[in-house]
Amino acid sequence: AFTQALDRGVTAEQLAAQLRNLRLEPVLTAHPTEAKRQTVLEHHRVLYRLLVQRENSMWTPAELAGLDAALDAALERLWRTGEIYLEKPRLEAERRLVLHFLGVVFPDALVAFSQRLRQAWEAVGLDPALIAGPAALPQFAFGSWVGGDRDGHPGVTAAITRDTLARHREAAVALIEEALARLASKLSLSVHRQAPPAALLAAIRDRAEALGEAGRTAVERNRQEPWRQYVNLLRAALPARDGASGPGVFDRAAGLDRALAGLGEALAAVGAGRLVAADVDPVRLLVRSFGFHLARLDVRQNSAFHDRALAALLTAAGVADGEGYPGWPPAKRRELLDKELATSRPFVRAGQAPPGEAEAVLGCYEVLAAELAGRGADGLGALIVSMTRSAEDLLAVYLLARDGGLLLPAEDGPACPLEVVPLFETIEDLERAPAILDDYLAHPLVRRSLRLRQQRDGLPLPRQQVMVGYSDSGKDGGIVASFWGLYRAQRALAGVGTRHGVQLCFFHGRGGTIGRGAGPTHRFIRALPPGTVGGGLRMTEQGETISQKYANRGTASHHFELLAAGALAAAAFDLGGRQDPPALGPIMDRLAATSRRAYRDLIEREGFIDFFGEATPIDIIEASRHGSRPPRRTGERTLADLRAIPWVFAWNQSRFVLPGWYGLGSALEELATADPAAFEQLLAAKAETAERWPPLHYLISNIATAWMMVSRPVMQRYAALVEDEGRRETLLSVIEAEHERTGRMLERIYGGPLAAARPRIHRVLARRDEALAPLHDHQVSLLGRCRALRAEGDEAGAEALLPELLLSVNAIAAGLGVTG
Repeated sequence: AFTQALDRGVTAEQLAAQLRNLRLEPVLTAHPTEAKRQTVLEHHRVLYRLLVQRENSMWTPAELAGLDAALDAALERLWRTGEIYLEKPRLEAERRLVLHFLGVVFPDALVAFSQRLRQAWEAVGLDPALIAGPAALPQFAFGSWVGGDRDGHPGVTAAITRDTLARHREAAVALIEEALARLASKLSLSVHRQAPPAALLAAIRDRAEALGEAGRTAVERNRQEPWRQYVNLLRAALPARDGASGPGVFDRAAGLDRALAGLGEALAAVGAGRLVAADVDPVRLLVRSFGFHLARLDVRQNSAFHDRALAALLTAAGVADGEGYPGWPPAKRRELLDKELATSRPFVRAGQAPPGEAEAVLGCYEVLAAELAGRGADGLGALIVSMTRSAEDLLAVYLLARDGGLLLPAEDGPACPLEVVPLFETIEDLERAPAILDDYLAHPLVRRSLRLRQQRDGLPLPRQQVMVGYSDSGKDGGIVASFWGLYRAQRALAGVGTRHGVQLCFFHGRGGTIGRGAGPTHRFIRALPPGTVGGGLRMTEQGETISQKYANRGTASHHFELLAAGALAAAAFDLGGRQDPPALGPIMDRLAATSRRAYRDLIEREGFIDFFGEATPIDIIEASRHGSRPPRRTGERTLADLRAIPWVFAWNQSRFVLPGWYGLGSALEELATADPAAFEQLLAAKAETAERWPPLHYLISNIATAWMMVSRPVMQRYAALVEDEGRRETLLSVIEAEHERTGRMLERIYGGPLAAARPRIHRVLARRDEALAPLHDHQVSLLGRCRALRAEGDEAGAEALLPELLLSVNAIAAGLGVTG
């Protein structure tokens, strides 16, 4: 990334400034796409560590034999371990896993990343002084949805959220305490070898006095080593792991960071600058990223749930037709919202239990208000509104926040200290998103809230987060329409932010498969629209992608590098005034529209839902125990209610991989037939390097990968499970025809067979298919037997086959490397 930026004429100073301004935040979710048990993942981690150890050339023959014996034992443990969840994992278990990554893996990986970044900087001949100190590096923060995401998850209660914030706090303080203990053990500088600066001695005196008895105890040791004494005082000044404070104790992590910066100055003053970089800066890096909160906990809820909560409050307050609020026209809803937001009077009197869904919403907000009052906003993320359809969906959250005690007094009225964030998910919502955001940002209460957070966080501009969803838009309109709808929406949303003087931070809700927005991370970021990375970048990490990307320090550090490299490349492109090629926009509009028609024509055909239910193992996936969250939002058996994860998971298992490619072939064929000149323009753009227009390269390469994952013989075996012969032949022939069409058009784009154009992927998939074929055959056989038993009314017999079916799902997912 450094070399490419320099080649484009970016100066070292500009590059350093871009690095400083990068704000990157992976957000871990517990979406049920990890098929492996946590026990199995831990055995995998042990095996990985043993393999890495064994590759070291330092071992004697006897030591190698010992490592081989340990490997044999680890493999036997794995072999004898049950592979499937016997019951759905409890939310507490999912939280423990997330805490492991946040508190154990990420800290070491972040320090390793910072070291690699500096090495790469110097390797291209740049001045290391330009990126000295942790403030000069990309600012990594971390988020979590586990314990905060309520959308369709009744198990996430106010008590769970309160407990999750406490667990985050405990883990963060423990992490910083251990880091300071290691730092104290290193800084054994003696007064007999160097005279301590007067500023250090004064700081030791002042901090010991402020801490009282704890301070006196801390300085009794190491009297000839004042640098170590100072670190011991910092340890004594940490808040208790339960969050309790006391005299002289840091109330915010920023205070600890300033104190560590002062320690660095005291070391530099005696010529020990190398120790600042080697010992102090890594601890500052952890403090700046994890603080005393570990990760920001987002709270997500569906707009329909908020509507029902408000309806319950309005009804209890005696508002006419309050129970009908969800169906009110937008103008009537806005009139009520504006009227109520102008007053501080709550709907529910103190001591009165909130009715219906309002109890869950207000209970959660009361927990957040208590956290804000006691420990500030560091550990609190955003209030995310899934299925945002209007500005009223967002303003409703402010009204609920009023009753939940979340609004604070500001200069000219109440304001919300937490961001209320729209989540645009469907194609239609993405098209309406710019108008919704424009309406929202113009509201006086929103403007006040933006100013309040800007002043609190010391930002140059007000900052508003916008979340875009890749899963539901793909399920709704197909991959091409989803990709282009997201691209156009982000570009337009950035323009809305600019007009309002607000810097947008985009939050990308991507899944782990191509059909849900996945792809190589650095290429994904480079393919984002111009001007959409400068306000920061948040990105979900879900299910199996967490263990794939972050299982150990090496892979986690590498993924941090990919995030930073992609964001830096995008920022460097923006410095050069990057613009979309004007001619390609209308072509992409046409491709998106045609592909969407083809996709909708398929999924709206009579009998398609039944075909999906029989030609994939969706019934087994819905019965699986991969995650604590239900596979459907409300339990209705409709495509709209089915979450995108099981939708994609089921198509992948049966090797249709339909969400990852369907519709492109029809779109390209229509373009080539109706407008050959436009098609030639597209071919020329793809033939050039990805530098010219990364979005096109990213989209086509992802779809090509998904297309290559399809196995026609395997999907035909699954289709044979469809009982209605006419339905089976009709729908299978439509899908196969589109697959053939897409293959032909991709060959025209790549200038030959995909096996030759992408030989590595072809080889990998061919090797996998050899092992996967008998697994697919076994699953198809089991599905046939299980469904036959159910049809005969033998539920017990069908249930007896479920463990083996679930094992087949895990085995195929492991072989493919993806679930949903």
